[in-house]
Amino acid sequence: MIYDPAFVSHEYCEKYIGGKMSYVYKICITIFMILILSGALLAEDRLFRFPDVSEDMIAFSYAGDIWTVDIEGGLARKITTDRGLEIFPKFSPDGRSIAFTGQYDGNTHVYYMPTQGGEPDRLTYHPAIAKTSERMGPEHVVMDWTPDGNKILFRSRRHVLDVWLGRLMLVDTAGGLPEEFPVPYGGFTSFSSDESQIAYCPVYRDFRTWKRYKGGMAQDVYIYDLKTYEQKKITDWVGTDNMPMWAGNKIFFNSDRTGRLNLYAYDINSGQINQVTDFTEYDVRWPSLGPKHIVFENGGYLYLLDLTSEEVNKISITLGADRELVRPEYVNVSENIIDYSLSPDGKRVVMGARGEVFTVPAEKGNIRNLTKSNGVYEKYSVWSPDGKYIVYVSDKTGEDEIYIISQDGRGDEIKLSTNGEGWLFYPRWSPDSKKIAFADANTNLLILNVNSQEVTVADIGEKTGIYDYSWSPDSRWLAYTKLPDKTSIRSIFLYSLDNNQSYRITPGITNDYSPVFDTDGKYLYFFSDRNFNAETGGYEFNFVYNAMTGTYAMILSDGERSPFAPESDEVGQESKNDEKDQKQDKRKELPSKINIDIEGLSEREVQIPVRPGDYDGLEAIGGRIYYFSNPFRGLSGPKGDQKRELRYFDMEKKKDQLFMEDVAGFGISADHSKILIKAGNKYIINDASAEKGDQTSGVLDLSGMDMYLDRRAEYREMFDDAWRRYRDFFYDSNMHGVDWQAMYELYKPLVKYASHRYDLTYIIGELAGELACSHTYVGGGDSYEPESDKVALLGVEFEADTSVNLFQIGKIHDGKNWEERLRSPLTEPGIRAEQGYYIFEIDGQRLTAEMNPYSLLVNKADRIVTLKISPTADEQDAYEVEVDPIDNEQPLWYYNWVENKRAIVDSLSDGRIGYIHIPDMGSFGLNQFARQFYHLYKKEGLIIDVRFNGGGFVSQLALDRLRRVVVGMGAGRHDWVGTYPSVAFHGHMACLINQYSCSDGDIFPYYFREYGLGPLIGMRTWGGVIGIGGFRPLMDGGYVTVPGGGSFSLEGEWIMENVGVEPDIEIEQDPALLMQGRDPQLERAVEYVMEKIRTEPKTLPDKPGPPDERKR
Repeated sequence: MIYDPAFVSHEYCEKYIGGKMSYVYKICITIFMILILSGALLAEDRLFRFPDVSEDMIAFSYAGDIWTVDIEGGLARKITTDRGLEIFPKFSPDGRSIAFTGQYDGNTHVYYMPTQGGEPDRLTYHPAIAKTSERMGPEHVVMDWTPDGNKILFRSRRHVLDVWLGRLMLVDTAGGLPEEFPVPYGGFTSFSSDESQIAYCPVYRDFRTWKRYKGGMAQDVYIYDLKTYEQKKITDWVGTDNMPMWAGNKIFFNSDRTGRLNLYAYDINSGQINQVTDFTEYDVRWPSLGPKHIVFENGGYLYLLDLTSEEVNKISITLGADRELVRPEYVNVSENIIDYSLSPDGKRVVMGARGEVFTVPAEKGNIRNLTKSNGVYEKYSVWSPDGKYIVYVSDKTGEDEIYIISQDGRGDEIKLSTNGEGWLFYPRWSPDSKKIAFADANTNLLILNVNSQEVTVADIGEKTGIYDYSWSPDSRWLAYTKLPDKTSIRSIFLYSLDNNQSYRITPGITNDYSPVFDTDGKYLYFFSDRNFNAETGGYEFNFVYNAMTGTYAMILSDGERSPFAPESDEVGQESKNDEKDQKQDKRKELPSKINIDIEGLSEREVQIPVRPGDYDGLEAIGGRIYYFSNPFRGLSGPKGDQKRELRYFDMEKKKDQLFMEDVAGFGISADHSKILIKAGNKYIINDASAEKGDQTSGVLDLSGMDMYLDRRAEYREMFDDAWRRYRDFFYDSNMHGVDWQAMYELYKPLVKYASHRYDLTYIIGELAGELACSHTYVGGGDSYEPESDKVALLGVEFEADTSVNLFQIGKIHDGKNWEERLRSPLTEPGIRAEQGYYIFEIDGQRLTAEMNPYSLLVNKADRIVTLKISPTADEQDAYEVEVDPIDNEQPLWYYNWVENKRAIVDSLSDGRIGYIHIPDMGSFGLNQFARQFYHLYKKEGLIIDVRFNGGGFVSQLALDRLRRVVVGMGAGRHDWVGTYPSVAFHGHMACLINQYSCSDGDIFPYYFREYGLGPLIGMRTWGGVIGIGGFRPLMDGGYVTVPGGGSFSLEGEWIMENVGVEPDIEIEQDPALLMQGRDPQLERAVEYVMEKIRTEPKTLPDKPGPPDERKR
């Protein structure tokens, strides 16, 4: 809006009102000045999210609250104020109410309220899947209103087997139990005017941070008939077509056909598709249909599309927002500690938390914030052995550099490095405090001279970075681990600072790692995985190696004896106690030079007499070797109740001993007098010479670890940090051809408008999405997380009998009550409840058919619930049962889904074909595979179903089982007949896939076909195979994942990514058949395998007759 004084000029007033400087003229000037000042104070804002439009008003979410503004723009008004998220506002058809998704009462639910504001009414109570990752989108997303304005359409993950999926549901504004919409699965949906049809996307991936996606989950728009369940596909672009909006004889939708999401229109009469908008910088996001307009986001602004003229206008909006969630404040950051290091004498601890460097007293004094640098990420802080300085890595310049600062915080910090570009890791002081070793993102191991600030490259990692290194006590050698060969076996190297040469000292036959020198420089201790003691499986003859790690000492000097050489007391020799006392007196003195004889070094190894196990964290002080002993684990978690133990081996007593259990980390002071231990949320200082640790004494008081937090500065740094992480660690240094600097410049300006952590997650997600790559996930961080309202679930479906105004128990979901995750409350022994029984009361509260039963189960998930039930509608027949509820029904839905599929296969094949569903390629999926395979492998056929497989890393383990080939037979005296190899399937197979077969769920079917195990049946898979690993959190504890490696074929071509795996037999699921309980893909798989069994039977020979050795 332009404010021009000519509009209220002196001449105007004189001509039409009369008189110079009239009273009216002064009023006009005053009003005009107010308008100018208002415009100056309230500049135009951005990041208006999830908008909707009515006849005369726009609603949107900003900073997690719902706001409304006149359709022409101007000053907006906030109508919700909860600390949780309120998103997806949708006006009712008459414009008088707004439905939205909110977090007022704990979990995310559907609410509605008057357009002018007021108290919201909660309409949903079922928790569904209460917490999912950001990329899956929130629960109970409001989609639309029915055209009559009586009901609200929303998407819920209740009643589904997997978090990928969601059911569309309707809830009446008067309340009551939501009803399932008559479509199997769905995403964003729009009604036809007569409510007989919908335009919808069956696939919901609208929160994914993956632009220009063309894999199997690429969305299309369909028209679906709500009476016949017939559907028609109206888009066929290989990429994304989503967000349909039905307006008269057109269906508008979003599409990335030009590389950016823009609005298109499908003409229902002609079938023609025309492009409506043409944005090239930012994507059109979250378009929403109103009576005369479509409103949408672009670059954080809102735009209106006139449905008649198809003209687009930007809406200028200002806010009188207090931006409470990003106001600077003092916060305690003791829960954000990411690194810690003792001072040399153990009197203080340096800790890195939320990007700041603190020192914390062991007993007396204040906690000091040494850096006080909001918006700068300081990390990897370590105290110098001489006690004068603290080193850390800081991105103060916009890139990681090495800094030191005086330990008392006085004076300025000193920048030591001129790295320029790239992530830096793990600075470690030399014992003389003159040098610092560190690593960088380019796999270099570097040594920095503190005085000259010169940097020397000690070595370069040939496969990965070098992150495992330690100094010799004379500061002249660096021991480290790297992968030097084509194998994945680690070797230990020594780097000499005297001659700048590197020496490989272990041969690479076994994994050797964690090298540390002893205090006197006589030995190099290390771990090695060389204890081969195979374990065999319980269901099959196969092997695995666990507890392989042993502790070893390498004798550095050719003339030094083994620490375990035989000893004999002789007259005239110094006693051991005298020798020990002298060592104690000299423990702070470092040797000026140690002697290392490289030749024959690997042959001078001895094993420390510690039982092999799973060890890490090796440290040596004086006569002790400290290390972590980890509990034996399966993929699903620890076996038994053993805790992680901090142990030490006493070299003098030749004895291994427990120091403390249930420990997460530790560190030792430079003078070896103190040990710092992280146990749970406590940090504890003990004497390092104590025989056993004490968790009750020496606990650090972190109550004063406060900092002045400027979240806006923090947001700026985290955006920069995320951008750099992708630049430094993305598997393709060419960034998939994207101009990464240009992407920084495109999205960085949005950060200053972020008023909620949710905004920053969105912006970084948009940035990451530009790589057009799988597994670019963004989430977590410091945002308000409402406490769950703990709704109790009974494992049943409720059915209303309006004739008697009561609810009945509907389907009771089967479970396995001996397994906690599959416990079905109403099927447990002693519970007399059956399908069809009437429910009169829940915990003494009357339940009637117009109510929502889950509203009476709020805050009861962790307590016994009393039901008053009856087999009839006569309350005189009622009795009470006490039920132990559950808080998540999704495992029951999955279990029953699988059992239903198994029953279909059994029925169609007369029991000749086995059915195995693998839900993911992690521990759960592998366990599910094993539970099913071992009792089905003797069937004539197998159907391996990896539809809805969420991925992981174990696909090759399952494939190893399936591709075993029977080459021989064996038999005994009685009925036993076996195969060689044992537990080998000998029959025909097929693999079911769909668009939800993801990541390692892509990889499994690809190699299933490569191995020739059988055809793939269904639909093209997700197409995301560029894997990720763990990484250090962002400054506020959030995360970004950086894809680190993709898959390519033996022909040297990249495979699967952003394409997926094509089926051999394509079968698109018919929603009409799915609604009838049919599964066309599964039926086709049974048909195929049965045909193969009939035409190409795979039989094994019977046991031959008794051999007659007399005839040989």
